[in-house]
Order: sequence, then C-alpha cells, then structure tokens
Amino acid sequence: MKRLITFLAAMIMSSALYGQQFLPLEGIVNVRDLGGYPVQDGNRVRSGVLLRAAHLAYASDLDIQYLSSLPLRKVIDLRKDNEMIGKADRTVPGAEYVSIPIDASGNVSAQATEKEKRKFKQNGKEFDVKKIIVMLAFNKKAQAVARDLYTTLLFYPDCQQQFARMFREILSTGSGAVLYHCTQGKDRTGIASALILAALGADRETIVADFDATNRVYEEDVLKYSRRVRLLGGKDRQLDVVKTFLGANTDNFIKALEEIDVRYGSMEAYLKGPIGLAEEDIQTLRERYLSPR
Repeated sequence: MKRLITFLAAMIMSSALYGQQFLPLEGIVNVRDLGGYPVQDGNRVRSGVLLRAAHLAYASDLDIQYLSSLPLRKVIDLRKDNEMIGKADRTVPGAEYVSIPIDASGNVSAQATEKEKRKFKQNGKEFDVKKIIVMLAFNKKAQAVARDLYTTLLFYPDCQQQFARMFREILSTGSGAVLYHCTQGKDRTGIASALILAALGADRETIVADFDATNRVYEEDVLKYSRRVRLLGGKDRQLDVVKTFLGANTDNFIKALEEIDVRYGSMEAYLKGPIGLAEEDIQTLRERYLSPR
C-alpha cells in the first residue's frame, strides 16, 4: 500500500510539473532541468544549474549555444567507452568534460545479456536494439537484469564508487551549471538524479516523479514494443524487460529505494555511507543549488 501511495503521489506531481523541467533543445533527448523541484525547509532547486540528459552527440549548434550561455561549466558522462563509439559528446565551450563510466555489468546476468546481443549481431542480422529487447524479453537472464538493474546500480560497489566520484566532481565545480548524462538519460542518469535530489532534501515522491518523467519521453516505444511482446505471449516478467530497457521501470525503482531503507535506514545514511558525503558536503550542495520558494 505504501508503495502504491508513493507511486500515485509521484504521478500527480509528475503531471503537475510536466513541461516545466524539459528544456527546448533540438538534438539532445530527455534533457531536463532539476530546477523548480520542492525540497525541505520551503526551498526549491535553483533553475539552470543541475541538468540531466541523454548523450550530447547529436546536439545542434543552437543546443551548444544555449548550454554555453547558462553558463555550463561541467559535463559528466556516465557512459562506458564502448557506448561512445560514433557517439562522442559535442564540445560545449567553457565546459570541462569528465568521464565517469558506470558499468552495471558486474552483475553476471548483465554480462550474459551482452553475450546474447553479440551472438545476435554475429549471426549477420541487422543490429536493432528494440528488436533485440523483444527477443530478450523471453530470456530469463534478461528478465533478471530488468529486475535487478536499479539495485545493482545502487548497491554494486563499483557503481557506488563512481557515483561518489560524480558528487566530488559536482562539489568541485563551483559556480555555473553541471550537466550529467548516460546514453538515454534514464537509468544511470535517473539514479544520479535521485541521489542528487535526496542530498538536496527532496522527498520520496519528488524523487520518484523525476525518475518517472522519463517515461513521457519514451512512452511511444514502450507501448509499441510491449504490444509486440504481448502478442508473442508475454506476461508481466516479459513486459518488465521492455519497461526497463526502453523506458524507466518506476515500480522497480521504488523497490530499489525501499531496499536502501532496509539496508541503511534512510537515503541520508546511504549518501553518508557508501557514497561518502559528509554533512558539510550536503550543506555545500544545498547552499549552492537551492533557493527560497
């Protein structure tokens, strides 16, 4: 019941905020400003200073001009090296580029799924990730990846170390905006946003609403390929693969946040534990990135 209440409250907030956070850029997908989100003590996140996005490889000249004008001071790329092949970020004048690759494939199931992708490609078939996801929806290893992705990102030590690095980079930036992204701006970026919002004092409903907003971007693909999986006899486990790989699986995300509560007692304890934030770090973030309502 608690999970349902959290989900419904987040959906209401997401609908109310829809359009306020999304930035009018041409070539960057799922690019949003955390500005405007309410946090504790009657404050809000400042606008134009914390941006989340998909990769910047297809950014237009106008997009680059917009980001430079903020001014953007740092781009944090959460992708692995192989994800950047042919999709390197465009340079934003005045912004430092930092690579912090976050790899959830320390999970054995994820490694197995990558093997399935390679096999599909080696068979001479055209590599279409969406078609592969329909195929993998019926693969037990892929189902395990979909189920465990967010808990892997939150609890696998290598991932925790990289998120800790991300915070150190944000803390060292000073004035100006920071943009962080992965490939689609949904899973690693979604977890990064959740941790940043938690550090700034956002409640659970706000964190979930921000995570779920990604589904407005990828809704068409999720619906289209979910229908295909259903036609092939897919049920909840199979549909979870589509929701996770093509969209953002909000229900699984809420479960992962609840697991933080179980293991650490609170999000704050998690941030001060494996993520390594000191109380003074949290205060610095709040002084820099919050403003009164």
